[in-house]
Amino acid sequence: MVAFVIIRIMKVASNKTYGDSSVIKIVDLPLPTISDDQILIKVHFSSVNRTDEGFLHASPFVTRFFTGLFKPKYLSLGCEFSGVVTEVGDDVKYFKIGDMVFGFDDTDFGGYAEYKAIAQEKAVAKVPVGVSLKQAAVALEGAHYALFYLYALPKTKNLKIFVNGATGAIGSAAVQILKAEGYYVEASSTTEQIDNIKQLGVDKVIDWQQENISVEASKCDVYFDAVGKSSYKEARKILKSGGMYMSSELGKFGQNPLLALINPIQKLFTKNNVKFPVPKTRKKEATVIAEYLASGDFTPLIDREYKIEDVQAAFDYVETGKKVGNVLIKIN
Repeated sequence: MVAFVIIRIMKVASNKTYGDSSVIKIVDLPLPTISDDQILIKVHFSSVNRTDEGFLHASPFVTRFFTGLFKPKYLSLGCEFSGVVTEVGDDVKYFKIGDMVFGFDDTDFGGYAEYKAIAQEKAVAKVPVGVSLKQAAVALEGAHYALFYLYALPKTKNLKIFVNGATGAIGSAAVQILKAEGYYVEASSTTEQIDNIKQLGVDKVIDWQQENISVEASKCDVYFDAVGKSSYKEARKILKSGGMYMSSELGKFGQNPLLALINPIQKLFTKNNVKFPVPKTRKKEATVIAEYLASGDFTPLIDREYKIEDVQAAFDYVETGKKVGNVLIKIN
């Protein structure tokens, strides 16, 4: 008797090489099989963000040491995802078939596939009641990064915080969480998005296209550059003595982590702190962000939605630097 093995096939937007958006192709690949501690998710939505963009280009070069020196090791990009659990491993206790879930995976990625396997202990959580799969799909990348910068804040709520770039995924998440925690927050925005950023609850919005931030912003205790387009030198113009500077990017010539490294020395001259928190990908942050979603304190901004077949166009749009919040990818 001849035994037949049925191989289940799924659609995947995959890039076999590093490069621009043109290297991403829709291909057919076998569904992943799950281990005892994993769940299989039928993916409904993913996103295109700065993390995906950086790994597509393998920029900075050091990313290749994590995803493949000469070619990508991951099946597909898409570090954020939301969907429905279709299979559970024998040891899974946190999830069951039919659960709506969302997650973040910047190691194996896989959000641009119809199905994704992930361990229950990774950064994956149930979608809160009242939150859509669309909102959940773009809730973790920016907010997860923002949380690690918020962890570094001085342990007092009596702070004035300036967020540079409140229109991005990190910045829009940061201002909402900061306001939910009771901080005074000022932020910068483009002219076009002033009203949208005001609705996030910030105390003062500065139009960086029309106004001089160093003149219009209040003296602040913390300057958080959520888009990596300023510098410590610029931030010092509005930082109080003894204030703190943080940026989500390396900065010119990698100066931001270097300044953080020599912080004890430079404090002797400026009295300011320069911090460069290194985010981790953990279940803890997925759980915390789920709570902010459930309470209504955090609602991710969605700029545009693309079908997975149009993922190249989505990457091209993100690379213009004009996106507001998040760009959604519809898988199913």
